[in-house]
Amino acid sequence: MKLIRKAVIPAAGYGTRFLPATKSIPKEMIPIVDKPVIQYIVEEAIQSGIEEILVITGHGKRAIEDHFDTNVELEYHLRQQGKLQYLELVQEISKINVHYIRQKHMRGLGDAILCAESFIDNEPFAVLLGDDIIYHEQEPAMHQLMRMYNKYGATMVGCQTLNGNQAVPRNILQSVAIEKTGISRFLNVEKAVGHEADGKSAMLGRYVLTPDIFEILRRVQPDENGEIRLADALKIMASRQAVYTCQIEGKRYDVGNQLDYLKATVEYALRRPELKDAFRTYLNQYI
Repeated sequence: MKLIRKAVIPAAGYGTRFLPATKSIPKEMIPIVDKPVIQYIVEEAIQSGIEEILVITGHGKRAIEDHFDTNVELEYHLRQQGKLQYLELVQEISKINVHYIRQKHMRGLGDAILCAESFIDNEPFAVLLGDDIIYHEQEPAMHQLMRMYNKYGATMVGCQTLNGNQAVPRNILQSVAIEKTGISRFLNVEKAVGHEADGKSAMLGRYVLTPDIFEILRRVQPDENGEIRLADALKIMASRQAVYTCQIEGKRYDVGNQLDYLKATVEYALRRPELKDAFRTYLNQYI
């Protein structure tokens, strides 16, 4: 069984839920405290043992490439000013091994993953969606999924049980439990909104996919919006072979949603040693 060395991060969407900001700024570059959303995703992949990362970009996403590139002028300025702690931060970002390819037409998540086929080169691989940041003190979400892949050797779909009403549609899983540890056999997926989703298991933006997903994605018919859905490909795969779901531990933030984005900003700030005390005092005074 091949080890998972590569990860794909689809980042080609328009970010319409955050307009007008995303008219000129990629949604993945919107910061939580002082770090853009996509950096949290990339760091999770690296902390999980991923060696190479492919970001699927689209029109107007050049800022993502610039963020992970070197900036000689900035580094020189920081060194001359003696701001060595900032220099170290900037240099650490540029050391990350990130590749890029552009999704020329916005045809959904399945099409974005198809763009990665030559990069993957017939290996199992991780997929991390940039809208979902998952915080866990001990084990990154993707590492949890990769650990289960190493046990079962099959496609793994990250999921969590929904608590409280969700304002946006969710991909709700139909599955059969096979272990008390949160592993189930994937059967189907359907959309649900609000109270319909309460207490049900929903897909997160974390997957470990085997390379036969590419052949299946090429067979998937576009939906009414002309998009190739990964969920449809997973249904086909599950009819042929074992596909598993894995309950992910951690706090999930859907940072494409304004309320969740604000929650993430506040809670990540409260986790920062240099900010938490003063920020907590401010919040208490304001409330």
